[in-house]
Amino acid sequence: MRRIFGLCLVVGLVLVALAATGASKKPAFRPVPPTAVAQDSLIRPGEAHFAHLWQLTFGGQNAEAYWSADGTKLSFQATVEGQGCDQQYVYDMATGKVNRVSNGKGRTTCGYFHDGDRRVLFASTHAGGDSCPPNPDMSHGYIWAIYPTYDIWSAKPDGSDLRPLVQSPGYDAEGTLSVDGQWLVFTAKRENDVDLYKMRLDGTGLQRLTNSVGYDGGAFFSHDGRRLVWRTYRSEDTAQVNLFRRLLDLDLVKPSKMDIWVMNADGTGQKRLTDKPGASFAPYFTPDDKQILYASNWENPRSRNFDLYLIDSQAGGEPVPVTRDTDFDGFPMFSPDGKWLVFCSNRGGKVPGETNIYLAEWKR
Repeated sequence: MRRIFGLCLVVGLVLVALAATGASKKPAFRPVPPTAVAQDSLIRPGEAHFAHLWQLTFGGQNAEAYWSADGTKLSFQATVEGQGCDQQYVYDMATGKVNRVSNGKGRTTCGYFHDGDRRVLFASTHAGGDSCPPNPDMSHGYIWAIYPTYDIWSAKPDGSDLRPLVQSPGYDAEGTLSVDGQWLVFTAKRENDVDLYKMRLDGTGLQRLTNSVGYDGGAFFSHDGRRLVWRTYRSEDTAQVNLFRRLLDLDLVKPSKMDIWVMNADGTGQKRLTDKPGASFAPYFTPDDKQILYASNWENPRSRNFDLYLIDSQAGGEPVPVTRDTDFDGFPMFSPDGKWLVFCSNRGGKVPGETNIYLAEWKR
């Protein structure tokens, strides 16, 4: 009884002190949902940035998990049993509950919170048909389909009030938002190329940011809004350019060689940061904007062994490994407070190729 009284007295004194200084009484949100499973045993040797690790999804294909601005939710895409292709979902970090945002028709990709977390934008083919679009013809090798029926849509997190955000002939997808919520950057197939564009959410201020022949996509703003990082495949080799054009006519791109670039938010100052074999993609700025965390298979470019790496956001340089699993790790994104990292991985899967969402407590 004496111990309890003592504890209450200490807590009371702390609360009085907080009130006197005007400090917030609300504790920091710790985004480890009750449905998560602690998986510190899956932290591999060499993964020194992971203090602790939790698994958030279990089974199937789950990818591109991105934080809400308040750090309490994730948007992500998943192919679940009974559905032929990806749909968009919201994951509540406080409860572990998941609800579908998209309407269950067509194929979706690249969900992202906007409008103060009151809405989620994502790309969907549903306006072009209820069924999943056909998978790409892999006789061309490993390729991505850039479906012309992809447009960018917006809905409330419960899936209601679905409405178009970006609609034009050809591929429109891969949308993300500046931290201040003012600008949308996205990838579009227009003018016989695949480039980055940005615009305000009301459709004004549309600007083409890239104009070199090749695929440009997967862009993210820096936290200060001054720069963009993205993945691209560019070549001055005539044969490679011709191959890109031929595949593009079929709404296909070949992502076997991609690098990470940065530029100013107005499209100027474009600079290549990586020049390694294989495919580098899914770049994201560290909380201080001084480094970029991205996924690559450059150490074994013919494999699915993608790991996460850090490079300097100004100079590039030799990549520093962050993950060392023998299979796929990708799609990293830091929480708004910089203390947590969400990423997707094949580690710990019950069947080969299973991809789940993981939450790591980040250690600098």
